[in-house]
Amino acid sequence: MSTHELYALPADMTVWEVPATGAARFNWEYDDGRDRLLALYAKGKDKQWDAARRIDWDLPVDPVKPLGLPEETHALYGTPSWNKMSQKERDELGRHSTAWQFSQFLHGEQGALICSARIAESVPDLDAKFYAATQVMDEARHAETYARFLKEKVGLYYPINPQLKELLDDTLSDSRWDMPYLGMQVLIEGLALAAFGMLRDLTPVELPKQILAYVMQDEARHVAFGRLALRDYYRELSDAELAEREEFVVHGCYLMRDRLRGEEVWQNFEIDKREATEATANSEYLRAFRKLLFSRIAPTIKDVGLWGPKVRAAFEDMGVLDMAGTDVEVMMRQDEDIAENIDRERRFAAEEAARAAEVDAMVKLGADT
Repeated sequence: MSTHELYALPADMTVWEVPATGAARFNWEYDDGRDRLLALYAKGKDKQWDAARRIDWDLPVDPVKPLGLPEETHALYGTPSWNKMSQKERDELGRHSTAWQFSQFLHGEQGALICSARIAESVPDLDAKFYAATQVMDEARHAETYARFLKEKVGLYYPINPQLKELLDDTLSDSRWDMPYLGMQVLIEGLALAAFGMLRDLTPVELPKQILAYVMQDEARHVAFGRLALRDYYRELSDAELAEREEFVVHGCYLMRDRLRGEEVWQNFEIDKREATEATANSEYLRAFRKLLFSRIAPTIKDVGLWGPKVRAAFEDMGVLDMAGTDVEVMMRQDEDIAENIDRERRFAAEEAARAAEVDAMVKLGADT
């Protein structure tokens, strides 16, 4: 079956072509490199994993409630449109909302795959090329994972969101080598990390929890990669050059905030746009979600040196200025620990099951004799 047969809305195109700009850069210095970037590269090599083996795809998922979250977390909960729906219609709306959200994760991961390949091609430093090469493999694995989850467990896809498409277009069509870092590693990846983390911590369903935890273990390194590379480079730029990048950050952050509404789902269910817009703006769950989304972006933007008045004013307008004080290093270590704890718990459960089977076999053998 073609993926296009599973789209809830028609995808505009089978292949999206973004004109490539900028130069491919070679570097003949093979012996030098920044210690932290090379350490990140070593970790990137060491932490490769196979989605077909590490994830337990046999775990059950209810396609009606793939994340098992209560109805109260839905943005339209309690609205006139919601109250008019039957339980079956509400369940289907929830399924579509999850399909929309994970479809944007999937499309974002393919965007990250393209951007990291572009970074490996265009970044001037060899240590950064080395790490970007490991990220290309990471992003391919993530796209594979989300595509499989949507196809096998949800049975539904949504096309790429217009705001995500616009930011990817802006990022990939810019000829400056640092823009894939800024657009993807900092903005898109940073927001995705926070979204993954909130769902990872909320869902009681084991399969999506595994997927989100394992993907986050990789993504935490990717954001760290963007911070290290851009912090060094932006120290060398003029005020005018920094101002251009701050304009890009402000525009990108508003795009990322606005993409959270899920308007394509409203369109599919013919829900009044004004009612849905008001509901998503006032949803206590979504307000907390929106704020948390910038817990990774704001401190990274500040750390790389793009912390001028326009950026601060935009973050204050969005109510996320205080997120700049978040310790990203601590969050990254937590992401890695959670994934490793899941692995340990699964190994322990497997060992316990094997021991129980061994005891049962011995008891049966004794009974037979």
